[in-house]
Amino acid sequence: MTTSTRGTAKVPAVLVLEDGRIFRGRAYGAVGETFGEAVFSTGMTGYQETLTDPSYHRQVVVMTAPHVGNTGVNDEDMESRRIWVSGYVVRDPARVPSNWRSTRSLDDELAAQGVVGISGVDTRALTRHLRERGAMRVGIFSGDAVREDAALLARVQEAPEMKGADLSAEVATTEPYVVPAIGEKKYTVAAVDLGIKGMTPQRMAERGIEVHVLPATATVDDVYAVGPDGVFFSNGPGDPATADHAVSVMQAVLERGTPLFGICFGNQILGRALGFGTYKLKYGHRGINQPVQDRTTGKVEVTAHNHGFAVDAPLDKVSDTPYGRAEVSHVCLNDNVVEGLRLLDKPAFSVQYHPEAAAGPHDAAYLFDRFTSLMSTVPMEGQRA
Repeated sequence: MTTSTRGTAKVPAVLVLEDGRIFRGRAYGAVGETFGEAVFSTGMTGYQETLTDPSYHRQVVVMTAPHVGNTGVNDEDMESRRIWVSGYVVRDPARVPSNWRSTRSLDDELAAQGVVGISGVDTRALTRHLRERGAMRVGIFSGDAVREDAALLARVQEAPEMKGADLSAEVATTEPYVVPAIGEKKYTVAAVDLGIKGMTPQRMAERGIEVHVLPATATVDDVYAVGPDGVFFSNGPGDPATADHAVSVMQAVLERGTPLFGICFGNQILGRALGFGTYKLKYGHRGINQPVQDRTTGKVEVTAHNHGFAVDAPLDKVSDTPYGRAEVSHVCLNDNVVEGLRLLDKPAFSVQYHPEAAAGPHDAAYLFDRFTSLMSTVPMEGQRA
């Protein structure tokens, strides 16, 4: 329950972690209460794209950058129809936004969308705590929701965990839609929406691809009804261990040999489709400054991440799968987490991060070109069989 309220800077607020650690501050955005998984984002910029990324559904995001809200909010940088974070934690919010594209302040936007946040928190201490103890459940309480600490802790500990959460259908489109190619149409792609960001089909459209975005519940027949030259599986929230439907659809695509590209959640789906396991990271990777090596070229790219789960695949050997040989194509240089997979005998690959660069660096934009190149070397769907 939330109450959208302007001018909440003096309203007391409290953040309660499931292990009993408590941080006190002031309300930021809506006044009320919220629950989710406490995670931290290391991005210095791009907070609007982070807030509207469906992959953050049911997460309370702690910003490690000390000043947030400086550039306000505009109508162009939204990555979906709404803010998806469950809560927002900042240290020093901007008193007045300053940017020529800004149309309103961040705290007003949070309040208008009913997002409960907290400011004045020592986010450095909170981030260090999460790094040491791991991502965990959290509650933010402000105004009338502030009660005795023990009672608030009990409520946090009753909240659902991220492990085992099946969330894609909650954020995905319910109806198919088409993003037309920009300029000459070269290819048709069926994109399974597991929590897709708006810039992702845009990046494909820029390369002459007509993108048919399909609900997370789309069947194999739905995918091939659009006559795809390639199939794309998007990012999204939740535990990949629950995504049995998406895995079965991807396996059918692999059987037919259609060029396939997956990002983030889509990378985890490919891992499961190939027979690998997935596991929950201690505190995950989030932000726009994560170093990843592309092992096919040896180059290191700075990338945008948002994932709390990873694929359990061997880093230094080629694995036999039901669809031929597979290998780890990308790896995180911070902790050796698998950041990409590719099949050697089928036209399929994936990465664990966000190459659409919204927000984030453009180092990984080549992956969309790699997907286009893959479609150009494989006969179109109508010419197969």
